[in-house]
Amino acid sequence: MYAEPGIIRKIIEGTGDTWAVVGLSNNQQRAAYGVAEVLRRHGKRVVPVHPAAQAVHGERGYASLTDIPFDVDVVDVFVRSELAGAVADEAVRIGAKAVWFQLGVIDEEAYERTRAAGLLMVMDRCPAIELPRLR
Repeated sequence: MYAEPGIIRKIIEGTGDTWAVVGLSNNQQRAAYGVAEVLRRHGKRVVPVHPAAQAVHGERGYASLTDIPFDVDVVDVFVRSELAGAVADEAVRIGAKAVWFQLGVIDEEAYERTRAAGLLMVMDRCPAIELPRLR
């Protein structure tokens, strides 16, 4: 299991409200766009991170996590599994409190590295599914 009991709740309710969503663009057909909207409805600040650095949902976009000039609490990862480990490592470097790998994004070594660095970590789950379960 890639989320210990209570970790999901702790990330959603206790780590802070600034979520960087890696892979988020203005493409409304992509899952990241819809998940970002759900996060926003639940009071989260959603910061798009995408090579195109597009503004999404009225929030300025950034090309990478290291370009964000303010603290990020949670890094939500919508990239292929083979790219996710590098994103998790970058999340550690910027001082994020948690990393969330979306459904289908699996990198067990990155999971272990991230947890060993002291961050909360969830893998192969979706906050848009988990949020209603917490209410």
